[in-house]
Amino acid sequence: MGTTNGKYPLHYATSARNWQMLARLALAAIIASAPTAHPRVVLADPIDSTPHVLDGIVNAIAVVGRTVVVGGAFSEVADAARTTTYPRANLFAYDLATGRVLEDFAPVVPGAVHGLAAGERGTVYVGGQFHGVNNEPARALARLRLSDGALVPGFAPRIGGGTVTTLARQGSQLYVGGDFVSPRTALARLDAVTGATDPGFAVTPGKPLTRRVKVYALALSRDRLAVDGTFTTLDGASRPQLGLIDVSGRAAKVAPWRTDVYARRCMAAFPSYVRGLDFAPDGRYFAVVTTGGPRAGMCDTTARFETYAKGSRIKPTWVNSTGGDSLYAVSVTGAAVYVGGHQRWLDNPRGHDSAGPGAVSRPGIGAIHPRTGKALSWNPTRERGIGVKAFYAHPTGLLVGSDTTRLGREYHARIGMFPLP
Repeated sequence: MGTTNGKYPLHYATSARNWQMLARLALAAIIASAPTAHPRVVLADPIDSTPHVLDGIVNAIAVVGRTVVVGGAFSEVADAARTTTYPRANLFAYDLATGRVLEDFAPVVPGAVHGLAAGERGTVYVGGQFHGVNNEPARALARLRLSDGALVPGFAPRIGGGTVTTLARQGSQLYVGGDFVSPRTALARLDAVTGATDPGFAVTPGKPLTRRVKVYALALSRDRLAVDGTFTTLDGASRPQLGLIDVSGRAAKVAPWRTDVYARRCMAAFPSYVRGLDFAPDGRYFAVVTTGGPRAGMCDTTARFETYAKGSRIKPTWVNSTGGDSLYAVSVTGAAVYVGGHQRWLDNPRGHDSAGPGAVSRPGIGAIHPRTGKALSWNPTRERGIGVKAFYAHPTGLLVGSDTTRLGREYHARIGMFPLP
């Protein structure tokens, strides 16, 4: 961190600060298995112990105990010092504290991974575009052991007719989104142990803006499930591209929360343009990011919404615009709303694929004040590429997954982590 050889950072730094950070990582990894609140903004200097993904793109990150699981579309990874290369088929894992690639976790996943969720007893749920794992049947969704990468016996979901794009687990319930057609259309709740479809969850997305219904992202708070995608209805009720589902009872139901701000169209190439979303740690609000092109309205923006507002035309608390560049991922930590894509600017509502008055440079990654909606001074920079596709907020920092190799002005290929101070 902070020390380079003129081209790349020197790994395995031995400063007192680094050893202290590693100790914190080890402790937090043992006690934490889900994203959590941060008391302050992360540092802009990434840690040096993360491995490197040598090709393709990272789409999803999950943390199980002290193990980081990384999914996407790639074939090779390397250790932090780039002395050893490991073949990996779209999925790998490493130790959060040391960065050591787990050699025994090398499952063969013959298709892109799009969603991950931590499981109990050293397991991880994997969703994507595949028909099997380790040459065994597992269509679009699997549960794997971290100890050896094997399928967990007894987990047998009946996903059919499409891809799993996003996952969220809450206790014994696993929420699954994608463009599949069975066991339900694009959205289902499964038993996290058996994979059986939960009859208490029958909310159905409908009337898509594209050829078929697709759920892009899910996020869970205590009693609300946020969902976005190509749909314009949930259970027949108007919910253009975004909705909240009340999951507090045995039978889920569409919450009395509707916004019409995503009913307006963006560029023709983006008939549906809402992408990532995430709840604040306390669940009181959530943030949504979009693509769409350099158009007015909600195209290429981040917006904050209040979770427990009621009404049919709810407006965002604030909107921050890139001025024409896509955002794909968002993480809300309480201290900041981190956004990633291939953006050049934030605070740019008057930009049109250009820097308008007041725009601030935030290439590839940025942070927004949760209350004011204005860009924070945090500006590590990132090689833009396609963009950030995955964030994971952990008690020790913020993990970032993308398709490029420069993060925080250093070499960190497709996966990196900004630590808390």
